[in-house]
Amino acid sequence: MDFSYPVGRVVVGETQSVREAYARFNAQPVDVVDLCEGDAGYSDRRTTLGGERSVTGPGTFYAHTQRTLTFRPSDEPGWWIDRDDLDEQMKTLVSIRNVWTSARNIVLRSGNPHNYLRMVEHIVALRLGMGVDDLVISVNSGDPPLFDRSSLDLVEAIEQAGIVERDEPARYVTVKEPVTFGGDRGDFLTFLPPENGEKKLRLDCAIDFNSVIGKQRIVFDVTPKSFRHGAYARTNASSAQMRMVRLFGFLMADTRNLGYTTDNILIHGKSRFHGKPRFVQNGKALEPAWHRATLDLLAAIALIDTGRFVGRVVSYRAGHTLDVRAIGLLYLHDLICPLKSV
Repeated sequence: MDFSYPVGRVVVGETQSVREAYARFNAQPVDVVDLCEGDAGYSDRRTTLGGERSVTGPGTFYAHTQRTLTFRPSDEPGWWIDRDDLDEQMKTLVSIRNVWTSARNIVLRSGNPHNYLRMVEHIVALRLGMGVDDLVISVNSGDPPLFDRSSLDLVEAIEQAGIVERDEPARYVTVKEPVTFGGDRGDFLTFLPPENGEKKLRLDCAIDFNSVIGKQRIVFDVTPKSFRHGAYARTNASSAQMRMVRLFGFLMADTRNLGYTTDNILIHGKSRFHGKPRFVQNGKALEPAWHRATLDLLAAIALIDTGRFVGRVVSYRAGHTLDVRAIGLLYLHDLICPLKSV
């Protein structure tokens, strides 16, 4: 099967650098292909939850404190973050408009500077992955809970609450034309409309690490099944980063994850993993690629607040910074449009 794509209109980045990155991307073999025939498996109606469910775990940035997150149904369109520990603060819409920073993780904030939630990517990716259009995330801190099973605890909470249809059709959006965003380290993102007007989102995600992770590339259609699979993939950090956290993390809790353990994070060195990696296939541990695609890239796409994004997204060596920048530029350049019926 051919997984090559046109270089879209280059919105940012040097065209020559983008073309060179494309050549490296096209030369990288695909490790996993998981495509679905026909419908992706999501309701064509707008959805919310049938009830509410809470999950509790150690704090991501304050490891010795328990944090609780609750998913609740909502009549308002969109995903909302409600800091129930703060008085007189309005809910924050999960939207590119409310991104505070994406330097190391995505932080959403609105109103009062204290009205924020860090590392939202592993939470808001569920919007597209689970096919839930409207809900409220109630939290008792700006520090989200951390789990040994990555975001699978959150997936199960949504499943237990139940997804119910509302009396309104789902809204679908895509890009008006193929567009490409080049980064400054040989990375790029390309957004393309869906083939034949299909209501599907396909991700082709390639990473390239100068460590045991190496080169990985996966291509899959986002479905409830593929998302549930990928939600088990933990974030990764180098052994050098882990040492920094252990030695100096208490001095920089705003930027480094103090809750990391060898159970809830995949630590990688030059030639080996520290701990047991997941998603091993043909001798290659594909956990980093699955995490990157399912819980990082999909989260950024979920910041598109005007509908469910459908089409194809190609990612090569990109990260949070380029992801979030690209979504913002899609809006600033008026490149998002409703999906046309065929």
